[in-house]
Amino acid sequence: MDLAADSTQWIAAFVFLGLSAVVAASMVVGNLLLKVRGRGDTSAQLSTYECGEEPDGAAWIQFHPRYFIVALVFVVFDVEAAFLLPWALGIRGLGWFAIFEMAIFLAVLLAGWLYALRKGALQWQ
Repeated sequence: MDLAADSTQWIAAFVFLGLSAVVAASMVVGNLLLKVRGRGDTSAQLSTYECGEEPDGAAWIQFHPRYFIVALVFVVFDVEAAFLLPWALGIRGLGWFAIFEMAIFLAVLLAGWLYALRKGALQWQ
């Protein structure tokens, strides 16, 4: 184990972290300094805008919680696809252990999908 090589990698990681923080802070400060300042609120700024059309009804309505549940289930399975693609591209170098691990991962997700299906979370009424 080479201590000098390890410390060089850590130094590079901390330099990257520091530069990332400086870039983020400079973007926030630049936004505060260069923002467009209005003279005051106008009636056009305070009105509801819906694609150039006059709003029909109240602008603030409540959505059924089922909409959010379906959205969360979609996000879960979309993240699954994001994990599956890199794994599938590198399957040759990973070996049988990775195939077994992915089978466990998919079994857990399938169990979650079956649970959501049984509870009726995927039924759109």
